[in-house]
Amino acid sequence: MTTTSDEHEDDDEESTTDDGVPPVDDESTTAADPAVENDLVLVSNRQPYSHEYDDDGDVVVDRPAGGLTAGLDPVMQRAHGTWIAWGDGEADREVTGDDGTVRMPPEEESYALKRIWLSDDEVQAYYYGYSNRVLWPLCHGGVWQTEYANRHWRRYQQVNGKFADAVVDAIGDDSIVWFQDYHFALAPRQVREQVPDALLAHFWHITWPGWDTFRACPQAADILEGLLANDLLGFHVERYCYNFLDCVDEAFDDAFVDYDDNRVQYEGHTTHVAAFPLGIDANSVAQSAADTDEESWRSFKRDRGIPEESMVALGVDRLDYTKGIVERLKALEEFWRTRPEWQGELTYVQKADESRSLIPEYQNLQSNVEEAVERINERFGTDEWTPVVYIDDWLESDALNALYRYSDVMLVSALRDGMNLVAKEFVASQIDDDGVLVLSNQTGAHEQLGDQSVSINPYDTQEFANAIEEAVTMEETERHRRMRTLRERVADADLDAWMADVFAEIEEIRENRTVR
Repeated sequence: MTTTSDEHEDDDEESTTDDGVPPVDDESTTAADPAVENDLVLVSNRQPYSHEYDDDGDVVVDRPAGGLTAGLDPVMQRAHGTWIAWGDGEADREVTGDDGTVRMPPEEESYALKRIWLSDDEVQAYYYGYSNRVLWPLCHGGVWQTEYANRHWRRYQQVNGKFADAVVDAIGDDSIVWFQDYHFALAPRQVREQVPDALLAHFWHITWPGWDTFRACPQAADILEGLLANDLLGFHVERYCYNFLDCVDEAFDDAFVDYDDNRVQYEGHTTHVAAFPLGIDANSVAQSAADTDEESWRSFKRDRGIPEESMVALGVDRLDYTKGIVERLKALEEFWRTRPEWQGELTYVQKADESRSLIPEYQNLQSNVEEAVERINERFGTDEWTPVVYIDDWLESDALNALYRYSDVMLVSALRDGMNLVAKEFVASQIDDDGVLVLSNQTGAHEQLGDQSVSINPYDTQEFANAIEEAVTMEETERHRRMRTLRERVADADLDAWMADVFAEIEEIRENRTVR
């Protein structure tokens, strides 16, 4: 299993087992069924498969290990459509045809992967520049983190145009076009201008801010107009839908916004706005957790110098300033300071993955996190105990699965997060029903999981420290009751259910078009 992050860096897994684990009822749906009879044109920044060179210089396929890309792959295999994505593999060009496509997956070629080639400057400006230094911080409320460079905006427009042109080439009479995330805010409008009757859908995987935040963007109107070319625009939760509708209402005098039905009529086109909380492949995650054993967990603790009897709190994050890692470390420091009896009794494991390291804000964050870890370990550590075990190297899947299953507490302290799939992965891995989730009220996941978690405001250090104490001292029966409920929720609202809901909404829009 590979952890995903909420939200996907763009970037970002319950079944009965044979070891006495109580099953979670799960009536899975086949998410792809509504799209099978129609060509699906899927657009994402990251590709599902890349081609690389191994140590011998041979070309090998790098397959999707988890997350949304892996979840969408079987949908595309059944839809027999076209997946359009950035070709970033070092050997991609060697195996891709003159038309920029390669059939996937390799063992059963069922759909076309259309690779878009981007220059280094395009990647720097479109991806690292506008996508991740404007839209990402803006949507997460970090107006001060944005950098509005005109050349980044121009590249964003240009690269969106490249993807839009590829979509137009791939569209058939019955095609559904499904854009993924904030990298393609302009592409729907660019497609609509060339193919007026196209059926376009878009899922925005990150938060959507209120108007007072979004209005700071010099290109706010362009972004909104681009997204309003979609027939369906999806967000994780209703709050983001409302924020988007309010932004449209404030930005355009000639837009009709129907808050009751979540619809916008603008320039003769209707856009349906709906909430679809993203899930994970809960069955796969639970099975991966079941494949681990206590010996692998004991081995992990020995290798990392964690006392055998110590409780373990866990954090699994990309190194992103939205994840609240520094705030989490402050709370842990306060917890050990004010509750010295827990020194040596609770160890915190931080699994951190480097992210967007070419951006200065991310470089600063990494330094701040490492400095905080060093400070805490020097302040409280002993020869026998290291308070914070910081892991930034690769973990084998069995070690990561053991972390999820056997850790006593999961700390999710995101300052703003569209959903947060790590919280759901932890829950799905808790097949013994004995862990506790401490969850930020600033995450989309909080709407589904917050009442059975220990809820926190990540900015309130004292409250956060109190929450850690509540989690580590919670009675066993209460832990089991809460986690059982959480597992059922995550299983019921899994990745299949999410895709089924999205496609059902798309099909309803199609049918209404036909009736008219």
